[in-house]
Amino acid sequence: MVSAGLEIIGLGLCVIGSLLVMVACGLPMWKVTAFIESNIVVAQTSWEGLWMSCVVQSTGQMQCKVYDSVLALSHDLQTARALTIISSVLGVLGLMVTIAGAQCTNCIKTETVKARVVNAGGVIYIISGIFVLVPLCWMANSIISDFYNPQVPTAKKREIGAALYIGWAAAALLLLGGAVLCCSCPASGNSSYSVKYAPTKRATPNGDYDKRNYV
Repeated sequence: MVSAGLEIIGLGLCVIGSLLVMVACGLPMWKVTAFIESNIVVAQTSWEGLWMSCVVQSTGQMQCKVYDSVLALSHDLQTARALTIISSVLGVLGLMVTIAGAQCTNCIKTETVKARVVNAGGVIYIISGIFVLVPLCWMANSIISDFYNPQVPTAKKREIGAALYIGWAAAALLLLGGAVLCCSCPASGNSSYSVKYAPTKRATPNGDYDKRNYV
C-alpha cells in the first residue's frame, strides 16, 4: 500500500514536471530586456525564446517573429532546443513505462517485474530532468556573463526570463519524482520466518504412545 502511494506521488510530480518542461520550451521569455542605465524608460520590451522573439510595446501590443534560420542561431539556443525536446520525449516515454508497471494496472503480472519497470520509469524521468537542467544552466550562465561583460552594449544586455524559472521548477519536480519512483519498490512477499512442524507421535505395538515423545 505504501509503495502504491509512492508511485502515485512520484508519477504526479513527474507528470507536472514534464508539462512544465513543455511550457518552458514554448514560452518566448528565456531572455528579457535588462532595464539598466538608459534603458530604464523604454517604449518596448524584448523577449527572446527558443523558437521566436517578441517585442511588447508600452501600449500592450505584442509582435512575435519566428527565427528565420536555425543555423544562424547561437550554440546555446540550438543546444537548448535539442535538449528540451529530448526531455519532453523522455517525459512521455517515462509516463508510458511507469503506467505499464504501476500496481494499479494489469499490463504486467509479475510483481518483481512491475517494480523494476517502475524503477526504470523513475530513471527515465531523472534523465529527463538532467537533460532540461543542462540548457537552463547554460543559458543562465550566458545571460549573466553578457550582463556583467563591459564590452557588451547596454542595449543588448538581457536578464533571466520567466521561462528559465519555470524550467528549473520542472527539473526539480522531475528529479524528485524520479527519485520517489526509484524508491517505490514494494517489500518482498516472501517471509523470512520458516514454519517448523513437530514430528508426528508414533504409537507402540501395544497401542500406547512411546514415552520418548514426552521427554
